[in-house]
Amino acid sequence: QVQLVESGGGLVQAGGSLRLSCAASGRTFSIYTMGWFRQGPGKGREFVAGIRRSGGSTAYGVPVTGRFTISMDNAKNSVYLEMNNLTPEDTASYYCAADSSYRTWFGVKAGMSYWGKGILVTVSP
Repeated sequence: QVQLVESGGGLVQAGGSLRLSCAASGRTFSIYTMGWFRQGPGKGREFVAGIRRSGGSTAYGVPVTGRFTISMDNAKNSVYLEMNNLTPEDTASYYCAADSSYRTWFGVKAGMSYWGKGILVTVSP
């Protein structure tokens, strides 16, 4: 099992930036991919970004491409989400996720095996 704990959420004004962190524990050696999803008020879950532990290849959801950057520190078993030029539409609970087996990016975007409890990001106009 893998446990995930998010940090770094909060309130920010539109146009501002925020950095989310996620620390993994447990069977971290088995992690293949880590990522971020979000769920806004009255909306379904949405893929935000993903990163392969080996090689560092990344994928992003269309609404955040060019504004958000995902990165990973393998030594710290942590993944980060740098969010820039935030808009009120980015308001959501953000969830860290991880997989311990390979999925294509199509599969990753559909969901992952392990989930954090989520952290709230609120962007004010």
